[in-house]
Amino acid sequence: MADYQNRVSTSFGERMRLIRFRRKRERSSFREEFRVVPKWLVITVVVLYLLAIAIGTFVNLGHSFVILGHDNGELRRQIWPPELHNQPVLASLTLAGAITLAALPIAAYLFLLGYVYRDAKRRGMHAGLWLLLILVLSPAYLAIGFLLYFFMREPLPYACPQCGTTVGARFNYCPNCKNNLHPACPQCKQEVSEIDKFCPNCGNDLRISNGSDIAVPA
Repeated sequence: MADYQNRVSTSFGERMRLIRFRRKRERSSFREEFRVVPKWLVITVVVLYLLAIAIGTFVNLGHSFVILGHDNGELRRQIWPPELHNQPVLASLTLAGAITLAALPIAAYLFLLGYVYRDAKRRGMHAGLWLLLILVLSPAYLAIGFLLYFFMREPLPYACPQCGTTVGARFNYCPNCKNNLHPACPQCKQEVSEIDKFCPNCGNDLRISNGSDIAVPA
């Protein structure tokens, strides 16, 4: 039993090491990643936010004021916040700020959901299952679902450096030209980068291929 657990632990650790290693190919900015979020979701969130501002301002300055009490048989009403009763413009700005503070975490949550779904699809993962997992974990564990996704997600597919064919991150050889996509050190068998001159694990000189498939420039 202990041997089985050790093998599982070693296999998981090796898989995570390879994922981290292959993610080094990814170079993207926040702006590029934000473009992954569906445009319809961004537009919907912005429209709902503007509607909330408009409706909140109309209600606050228009008809449905907060009832504070009675004054000579008449209802006495007040805009929010009461301290700015005689300054409707400032009161409206204060209300807009309060709505914005409430809307920011909701918008961020929705954008993250949209990002995870689209990002999982482009990485060849099961987008629906990941989205469901995050939704199930969110009420009790807040952001733990997102953290699990970003920790476990597969590297992005990329173009084969030899023929340009799009290949999956798990591929070891290009299915079109048989180019070695993830060369390994001939001494310690650990994966190395195409630009490494020496193995980062054992220090072996990779410029001497010794007949292996590795091709590292001198």
